[in-house]
Amino acid sequence: MKTAFIKRFTKITALVLVIATVILACISCAGEKGGSEPKDTHKDYAASVKLDLASSETLKQEVTVHAYIDGDTTHFNVPESVMPGGVLKARYLAINTPESTGKIEPWGKTASEYTKNTLKNATSIIIESDDNKWNADSTGGRYLVWVWYKTAESDTYRNLNIEILQLGLAIASNSANNRYGETCMAAIAQAKKEELHSHSLEKDPLFPYGEATELTLKELRVNVTDYDNAKVAFEGIVTMNNANTAYVEDYDEETGLYYGISVYYGYGLGGDGLEILNVGNRVRIVGTVTYYETGGYYQVSGVEYSAMRPNNPNNLKLISTGHTPTFKLVDGASYKSDVTIEIEDSEPKTVKFAALALDTTIEMKGLLVTDCYTTTKEDSSSKGAITLTCETPDGKSVQIRTIVLYNDNGELVTEDYFMGKTIDVKGIITFFADDYQIKLFSVNDVVVH
Repeated sequence: MKTAFIKRFTKITALVLVIATVILACISCAGEKGGSEPKDTHKDYAASVKLDLASSETLKQEVTVHAYIDGDTTHFNVPESVMPGGVLKARYLAINTPESTGKIEPWGKTASEYTKNTLKNATSIIIESDDNKWNADSTGGRYLVWVWYKTAESDTYRNLNIEILQLGLAIASNSANNRYGETCMAAIAQAKKEELHSHSLEKDPLFPYGEATELTLKELRVNVTDYDNAKVAFEGIVTMNNANTAYVEDYDEETGLYYGISVYYGYGLGGDGLEILNVGNRVRIVGTVTYYETGGYYQVSGVEYSAMRPNNPNNLKLISTGHTPTFKLVDGASYKSDVTIEIEDSEPKTVKFAALALDTTIEMKGLLVTDCYTTTKEDSSSKGAITLTCETPDGKSVQIRTIVLYNDNGELVTEDYFMGKTIDVKGIITFFADDYQIKLFSVNDVVVH
């Protein structure tokens, strides 16, 4: 009896195993034939949405790039009928890439470079609104768009916003509340599952992980009081090196302005570090923001360089060579004007041009020298330096300050060289005695007419 039961149980068990095997085989077969999607299939969501050029539900415009800003912001050339001035400042819908134009965040430069390279290689770019009008973002100066592109290898447009999401180079930003919301959310979910870029534990190879706050010179200059006594790191081009101080500036595509700061390195920097600070070098500076009470301005100090520790994130670092100071040509009205700066996720800020351009190179022409003053204090290192009061061709008064100047014969340059003359100057905007002035570092920086 017991033996018969065992035989029946064995047959039933074998039958169950056969049925289970058949069911699993069917499920597998169905997946291969498209009956159900395999669990680990990667989907190209950027290609899954289609640009409908015939639809009247949205506005569409073929564009070219005016300026590359960062991963989710580009300025496009458009007809005047689309935007007065012919430039539309586009903020990409549904995405928020890490920062690379203010405080710099991991994966920010990677996202910025990806957007730039993708658009550079495009044969056609089309921007699309989310409805039947061009909608401004919260700043009021940029417009929320979908960006589509195609290349020489394909006649089909791809959605760059969604492509950036599926690569993990952006986080969600109202990603569900738009015409392609479902696809955006699916792209984000896939990037998280695949642990791509900002969704991973991997370190960004373009981001120097140190104790300093990574930022741009624009961010530092516009918000300098926020970084009082903070350790910061930034890149820029050395434009002048004088009296143990290097002047560093950088151009910002979004505002079209130059931003700079003076870097006081004192007497503690060795020869290799000083070589890095040669004029014309693009460098990475790491130092502390300090307020110089005597001069009444902020500078960066405490820079260091150790050849024995080349990978130290606190080191001065040479990025590239062969650059030249800009010496932006400015008239009197511009020099005396106020400038309004749009800041990400903040209210616009209005600042004096000279304050914003402090420590950057500048050129002015046709200045009439109306007054001169020479420093005569015996115990001053500036004995012989001259302050010039000048009138610009458009009737504005500006101050020019020289270091102690000598001509090609080694003779001291005095007030007579300038007084009553018309001059062109190239210098750096500095702050002295509660006023902004243009500082000259060489007699060759002046053309006397």
